[in-house]
Amino acid sequence: MSSQGPLTVVLDGAPMPEDQARAFWDRFSTHMDAHPGDLAGFARAEGFASVHPTVEEGRAVLLVSRTGTQRPYGSKDNRGRAKGQRSSR
Repeated sequence: MSSQGPLTVVLDGAPMPEDQARAFWDRFSTHMDAHPGDLAGFARAEGFASVHPTVEEGRAVLLVSRTGTQRPYGSKDNRGRAKGQRSSR
């Protein structure tokens, strides 16, 4: 068993096998290091319509779609806060 935690990739609702997911995450990390915030470029380079990093049950997950719309990385709400972030009041 690997000493690293599982890296999950879900493609159109179906989880990728762990070895493929780890390789996908490696490519994702390399791309994002070279092109910060360029989710659409990574998705395009991999032949997909969108990729969205998220956390589910404490695990890093990439949600990948052949048809889903790409949203910007770190989308903000209309008050300028990251979605889900509470006001400091």
